[in-house]
Amino acid sequence: MDKPAEKPLTKNELLKADKPDLSGTIRETLANPAADRFSGDDEQFIKFHGIYQQDDRDKRKTGKVFSVMVRTRQTGGIVPAAQYLVYDDLSGRFANGTLRITSRQTFQFHGVVQQGVGPLIKSINEALSSTLATCGDVNRNVTAPSNPPVDAVTQAVEDDAFTLTKALLPRTTAYHSIWVDGVQIDLGLGDKIAKAKAAADQANPYLPPPADLDDSGAAVDNLYGKTYLPRKFKTGFAIPPNNDVDIFTNDMSFVAVIEGGRLVGYNLLVGGGLGTSHGNKATYPRLADVIGFLTREQVVAVGEAVIKIHRDWGDRTDRKHARIKYVLQEKGVEWFRAELAKHLGAPLPAAKAFIFKGQGDAFGWTKQADGKWFLGLFVETGRVKDAGDYRLKTALRVIAEKFAPTFRLTATQNLILSDVKESDKAALEQLLRDHGCASVFNPGLVKGRGMACPALPTCGLSLAESERVFPALLDRLEQAQAVAGFGGEELVVRMTGCPNGCARPYSAEIGFVGRAPGKYNVMLGGNREGTRLARLYRESVAYDEIPNVLGGLFQQYAKERRAGQAFGDWADAAPIWPAAAPLA
Repeated sequence: MDKPAEKPLTKNELLKADKPDLSGTIRETLANPAADRFSGDDEQFIKFHGIYQQDDRDKRKTGKVFSVMVRTRQTGGIVPAAQYLVYDDLSGRFANGTLRITSRQTFQFHGVVQQGVGPLIKSINEALSSTLATCGDVNRNVTAPSNPPVDAVTQAVEDDAFTLTKALLPRTTAYHSIWVDGVQIDLGLGDKIAKAKAAADQANPYLPPPADLDDSGAAVDNLYGKTYLPRKFKTGFAIPPNNDVDIFTNDMSFVAVIEGGRLVGYNLLVGGGLGTSHGNKATYPRLADVIGFLTREQVVAVGEAVIKIHRDWGDRTDRKHARIKYVLQEKGVEWFRAELAKHLGAPLPAAKAFIFKGQGDAFGWTKQADGKWFLGLFVETGRVKDAGDYRLKTALRVIAEKFAPTFRLTATQNLILSDVKESDKAALEQLLRDHGCASVFNPGLVKGRGMACPALPTCGLSLAESERVFPALLDRLEQAQAVAGFGGEELVVRMTGCPNGCARPYSAEIGFVGRAPGKYNVMLGGNREGTRLARLYRESVAYDEIPNVLGGLFQQYAKERRAGQAFGDWADAAPIWPAAAPLA
């Protein structure tokens, strides 16, 4: 199949071609004490360094107040206790005092002022993490099962996720020279940094391999080239039957195949992605296709090949149409398999059978295979904070200092504390209760499955509220459940302030997508297994009307459902849909 006729490249493509090391004028801005923001082209370049520039939209009437959001890289959501203590300290020094768990198992620092960006990122790197390529047109954080390894299979999947993470990092030399070598600081974190390094055996798993050199000695990136990918790229690993990372929503995924108690390889999935644009029919949410089977030894080669296909065939003339999902949708699965075979030298064998039975996090205590315990904690909208009597941030800092568990961020924005000794369980739990955090233990099957993006006031893309109104909305939906006679039952509800879908509303049983201030598109019919998309049920519903709209459906569901039938399954099949309801 021939490539389409040439059209003008987007501005982002021209920027990348002009500055393939992604440096822009970032150094100059950092060196200017009067600068309060990154300006011009640097707003795009900083994304590759893990930074989004934002302003407080609550304050726009009196003038823009700029800050940035900085995102860490945590493969599989793993954060050693010593590293967490550094993050806790940095969030108070340079951010708004909170840490936010993302839907891709990372931490975000919000409200970082201009002069704090350099010290923050340098300290993150010194604590053996990174912000490199956590945003931008590259492979971002690699997600993996949140629960600690319980056997050789789960440990092998975790190892493969880290191996692929490193292989897919961009080889840019600018990141290290700007943020590590170029920032001179002494924050008094020496002891905490030393402990973080000791806990990780002194090795930073997020340092990219050395760059290749061309004949002139200049660095080149043989994976991404000079212009990287046409758009962002997301990768994940999963172990059936638990789809705890929403595996079908990724650009590329690896689903573990276990035979005889041994990890023999993975089924490859490609072409998922949820972001859309209101009113643009060329954009739509899509679940990934199952491509074929690969062995563990092929993970890096296959991962690099998929990246290269996106690099070479993705749309660089329209960023809204640039994800690899559009390549799969428009060229077809068989075309993709053939193209992949060209890169690998042979086609992949057919995929092996697999099934997912559910998703979501387990709360409370669970015994590990090694005799230690892990504790699943509910973190409302993923925000680790102190607020009044609820002092989760303080409690977690004390827990990290006293018990040194491994922190594991989940893809549903919750938290697991693993590797806890039996003798420490009671004291750790009491410490959380003493800090007003009893709600973290048993949130129920609505709040515990819910997700919301940050949205207003900082996200520049947001059209409506999300994080700030989501808890109250879930309270009203739980009340409507109870009135209908099925209170306390599981319900997967997600909300975003815009159609980009960061909290994955398009794969929820009920999804709310910001359309305008105070108004949302209501999506219904996704399933608990994460294997079916929701569809548009009602457009531009006022926030205050949502409980009334869904309350009537809850009443109908309670009367009509089969025994054990989930709400999303009922809604997908029920005669409730407007004629020819579109996907988005």
